[in-house]
Amino acid sequence: MITKDIDYFDLEQIAESGQCFRWKKLDNYKYRIPAFGSCLEIAQTGSRFELSCTEEEFKHVWYNYFDLSTDYKGLIQRIDSNDVFLTKAAEYGKGIRILNQDIWETIISFIISQNNNIPRIKKGIESVCSKYMRQSEVLKGTDIYMIPYFEDIEKNGGRESLSGLGLGYRDEYIWGICSYQSQSPEFIEELLKLDYEASMKYLMGFKGIGKKVANCICLFGLHHLDACPVDVWMKKVIDEEYGGLMPAWMTDPYAGVYQQYTFFYKREKK
Repeated sequence: MITKDIDYFDLEQIAESGQCFRWKKLDNYKYRIPAFGSCLEIAQTGSRFELSCTEEEFKHVWYNYFDLSTDYKGLIQRIDSNDVFLTKAAEYGKGIRILNQDIWETIISFIISQNNNIPRIKKGIESVCSKYMRQSEVLKGTDIYMIPYFEDIEKNGGRESLSGLGLGYRDEYIWGICSYQSQSPEFIEELLKLDYEASMKYLMGFKGIGKKVANCICLFGLHHLDACPVDVWMKKVIDEEYGGLMPAWMTDPYAGVYQQYTFFYKREKK
């Protein structure tokens, strides 16, 4: 167990920001988080955090995962003071950080997320994980399984087994991307080398990945902070807060951070 003091970091705000679906709330401001073959329990009291890991694991896994190297205070300070809505949203959601999540988990999660609500997204992801039981050595002894690859699905019922997991039409898209990854194992490494525009073009070449899902993958998996997913909530922001015109910050190098502030604020204040 280690303790850290971290500003501009709020577990509950991140958990409710729509970027991650596998955090499990254990208590008020306490979560269990699986990532990169590790499992962390983290509890928050103000700006103080207790983490169930060693300093070495924190340095090599969780420091980057929580994006602790980014100056979020500075990102808030550079907001145009004339943008009243974004200023309020950033102050309200200033504990949100853009996680550095596993790219494969992000791809599968956001394929499942399309036209779906959060409880069903979480259920779908856990159904996929538990069905194919891709379990890392670190997570043995827990009920946490990792996101499967093609070979995991193939040896546990194949394509037809996906249809019984309540994923609807999305099972076809999952099978397609898994099949592609199996045939082109360098897929993830190549994707990680691309900039935002090239990543969008590449991702949207897959059936079942449209502009919104591709933007989510770019922002939450590839950490392209200029990616700005637009869903029904963001359309409400544009229509109701900016008179139907796209605000200037949506093309900012940190558009994805500002998107999270406004998305979270709009939903919370509905």
